[in-house]
Amino acid sequence: MSSPNLSRKLTLLLSAVITFSSLSAGAADNLRDVQKLVDSGRYSDAREQIKQLLGNKALKSEHRQLRFEAERMRRIEMDFTLQRDDLLTSIQRYIPDATDADIEAWDNAGLLESKIIDGERRFFGKTAYNLVHISDAAAARTGEYRRFTDKAPLYQLHSHHREIIQAKEPVRKRIRVSYSLSVDPDAVPAGETVRAWLPFPKTIEGRQENVALLASSPSDHVLAPVTQPQRTIYFEKQAEPGKPVEFAVSYEFDSIARFTRINPERVKMVEPTEALTPFLGERAPHIQFSPSLRALSERIVGDETNPYRIAQKLFAYVDSIPWAGAREYSTIRNISQYAAEAGHADCGQQTMLLITLLRMNGIPARWESGWEFSPATFDTMHDWGQLYLAPYGWMPMDVTHGKLAGKNDSETWFYLGGIDAYRLIFNSDYGEPFLPAKQHFRSETVDSQRGEVEWRGGNLYFDQWDYSLEWEVVDQG
Repeated sequence: MSSPNLSRKLTLLLSAVITFSSLSAGAADNLRDVQKLVDSGRYSDAREQIKQLLGNKALKSEHRQLRFEAERMRRIEMDFTLQRDDLLTSIQRYIPDATDADIEAWDNAGLLESKIIDGERRFFGKTAYNLVHISDAAAARTGEYRRFTDKAPLYQLHSHHREIIQAKEPVRKRIRVSYSLSVDPDAVPAGETVRAWLPFPKTIEGRQENVALLASSPSDHVLAPVTQPQRTIYFEKQAEPGKPVEFAVSYEFDSIARFTRINPERVKMVEPTEALTPFLGERAPHIQFSPSLRALSERIVGDETNPYRIAQKLFAYVDSIPWAGAREYSTIRNISQYAAEAGHADCGQQTMLLITLLRMNGIPARWESGWEFSPATFDTMHDWGQLYLAPYGWMPMDVTHGKLAGKNDSETWFYLGGIDAYRLIFNSDYGEPFLPAKQHFRSETVDSQRGEVEWRGGNLYFDQWDYSLEWEVVDQG
């Protein structure tokens, strides 16, 4: 329960949240000019331009957007840390016999992600790690190194999938989670109030039920309602000198598997009702029906008109994009476009691209995310989605798990309409506000899986705090 003092603080916090009207044409031009400088790698020029614009009080309406462009550059520089001379040593951790000639060949093949920043080429910090995920030839030279997806039991056909397909009753697991977030000592001045939002599970009938909060630290908190698209539990705590600022929560929930046997002949194109229309259209910046994505869709779909078979084609195509470790989402202007062009994509990027392609073809689709677990010890933050097929309704989809090597369609296409019972759902949408609202920039502008932290002086980015999640299955169902 919330204390009266915290409730009063929240009232003041909410009333202080800055709202921003739409930019005037001139202000929008200023912002676009800065963004062009950023996107062309002219960071010094962009920073100088931002400094000048922030000094103009008449442009106050665009100050927040301009400040975020400065923050975006800072975050990109944190992601792209490797110089050319660093690459060989980095790659040799995975491929001991790698040479400079190999690097040149991999670079010419577009396998080494980089950016030009103020005339200097910088490579993504995960370049070496990603190389062995997106190149089979590179992976074959790693000896015993295993790719991320090879370590995850449910990324291959598993007895759990068959259990779900054959079950007469829904398969469910009761899962207990302990989550903690620790802000670095002295990241916030002593005596200042640290505000933290930890992700908290949603109640979703037939998917995630019987959510129970077991304990929290501090005990005083605000739990967002189940209707909040990105649900959190909110805390406040004063910073002490030389000590980390720690927050923790534990809870249990029932994770319920879902599987639908789909008869393609029964599937019909949906009518764009009021309830479905929001999930059929564009939503800038990450879901845009660009000319290049329209052309891609046409190549994939061809003459197919059956919505389920269209979904299968799109699902199979996006599944074929190699998985790789991701840049921070807040640094990417259009995630679906990036996923289509980068030559690799992680779970959220693949999901955003699939949602975009489905909507482009008249198939409602939406976001879902949290964490995934497994029958073994594997766990990770994870994004997936839902699609709507008439007459079956909304169904889960996980294109990162993708097509399985099944003996029949139910097994092969399990994750197009089905989901396992090892999920933790925090979010039924992306990029939605928290309750209570956050004053400063979010560290993660799209998803909500690790948490968010701020104080009066600004946001605390991921390099200023750490997190830990522990889980166990307490009832097999």
